[in-house]
Amino acid sequence: MPEEKFRTEEFRVNGEELLARIKKLVHEGNIRRIIIKNKDGGVVMEIPMTIGVVGALLAPTLAAVGAIAALITEATVVVEKVE
Repeated sequence: MPEEKFRTEEFRVNGEELLARIKKLVHEGNIRRIIIKNKDGGVVMEIPMTIGVVGALLAPTLAAVGAIAALITEATVVVEKVE
């Protein structure tokens, strides 16, 4: 069985853009995990994107991201994508 390869991308966003960016990334697919870090580099939230986590199952997670976005002014989004 071949080993899966991943690549990571990082984006800096302000709190207002955070939820929109996460929604866009989820719809792109190919994502293994999303990590949200605060401006000091501490992990605020980690979202594993297992197969089948869509729609109603993702709604509570997006609500949590929205709450985080209201509390922070700047975040770094780290995305692990499957190659």
